[in-house]
Amino acid sequence: MEPAGTLERGLAVLRALTADPAGRSRSARVRATDLVRATGLARSTVDRVLATLVHLGHVRAEGRDLLPAPRLMELGEAYLACGGLRDPLAPPAERLAEELDESVSLAVADGDGVRFIGQFTRRRTMSVAFRVGDLLPADRCAAGLALRDPAAPWAEDDQLIEPGLVAVAVPVRDPRGQAVCAVSVVSHTSRHTAASLRDYALPRLRETVAAMEAALAEPASRPPLAPAPADFSRAAKDELGSGYLQSLARGLAVLVALGSARGGLSLADAAKATGLPRATVRRSLQVLARLGYVTCDDSRFAVLPKVMELGYAALSERTFGEVVQPHLADLVARVHESASVGVLSGDDVLYVARVPTVSIMTVNITVGTRFPAYATSMGRVLLADQPEERLAAIAPEPLTRHTITAPDRLRAAVRQAAEDGYALVDQELEEGVRSIAVPVRGRDGRVVAAVNVATHAGRATRADLLRDVLPALAETAARMSADLRHVPATP
Repeated sequence: MEPAGTLERGLAVLRALTADPAGRSRSARVRATDLVRATGLARSTVDRVLATLVHLGHVRAEGRDLLPAPRLMELGEAYLACGGLRDPLAPPAERLAEELDESVSLAVADGDGVRFIGQFTRRRTMSVAFRVGDLLPADRCAAGLALRDPAAPWAEDDQLIEPGLVAVAVPVRDPRGQAVCAVSVVSHTSRHTAASLRDYALPRLRETVAAMEAALAEPASRPPLAPAPADFSRAAKDELGSGYLQSLARGLAVLVALGSARGGLSLADAAKATGLPRATVRRSLQVLARLGYVTCDDSRFAVLPKVMELGYAALSERTFGEVVQPHLADLVARVHESASVGVLSGDDVLYVARVPTVSIMTVNITVGTRFPAYATSMGRVLLADQPEERLAAIAPEPLTRHTITAPDRLRAAVRQAAEDGYALVDQELEEGVRSIAVPVRGRDGRVVAAVNVATHAGRATRADLLRDVLPALAETAARMSADLRHVPATP
């Protein structure tokens, strides 16, 4: 396959893989044969595309089943960063939702539709189920009507898109006076009619839009681009051979790189950001522009909202448990011991995900189980990221003859966990149970959870856990943390 054809075919496979005909399938699984039928491509081509996407972390293979992986969201994130709308507009939109106690949406034009780039919903029995990345017909929703006729001061949706749903929207203009986004307040007829929602929300909505337009008028900083390392795809090509499509990997890297600066990048800057030759970057940009994922304005290439069709909506609603569970299963398959993920809840560790191993002797724990944080490996890892006064407020009690209860020894153990990057607890929670844990970090780098492996003391010594389990545990935590950088899921 020629380079341009490779990227185009690869994106065709991605579109087929991420298509959601049911509209709300969170874990739809497809197989390579399904993608062959959907794209009309040869099976050998589809297999090579999938091998490349799996290697890049955009797709996950579970046996013969294929699922979009959280890292695929970086394509949509490239648009959200490049477009420069989400970050300045999201805070006032969220405040508006809180003040009105109604759901608020941010949407941009995308062809004949509007695509959501922000959703700030209120939790109710009847609540808005649209997701960031979803596309709606422009002529059937308030946001679309506001953007189609930006001269109008506002637009409303009186149950056009769905019975019972009402909305009022106002366009947001950039410093050039162009309508670049629409802000909608959305409610249900059980709470408002279209007229009463307009009367209630429109004054505050207009004030919010004025604040948004002021934020867009502020000059955006463009941090200098650091030169990229040598072409990352060469090593993968050497490792995987003909099964790795270098042109596909490079094309996706170019797309992601455009998100490194608000407003996009010039050809020269895109080449600098990716470490690729300008000719290679130019070919990729030509394909991406032809497919509607990229536009060029004044020699600057920018990502278009259409790129969010590549699985962003479905991936954005994955729960924390859905993100970590596959990695937990992989860990258990590697170390042949039970593994869990926990979070700090008060003074306890709350188990939020678990994969048990099958053996005669097992540690009997289920999701929802709570244990005192001070006596568990996950608890010590989590406490290590907390202020010291949080630990000082805990009153430890002896659970076994090994439990550390002296405050100074407990503080020392927690400090040691912070220094080491792991905690090993030996029979302090229960006689015969040893466990080792490492932290899992969220988007901001803070510890949001811990992952551990627990075993019976008769099966593994402390040295065994450090030698055989800790490396795999650390790799698993790194993969979980990498996924959580893309998926906005919280425990």
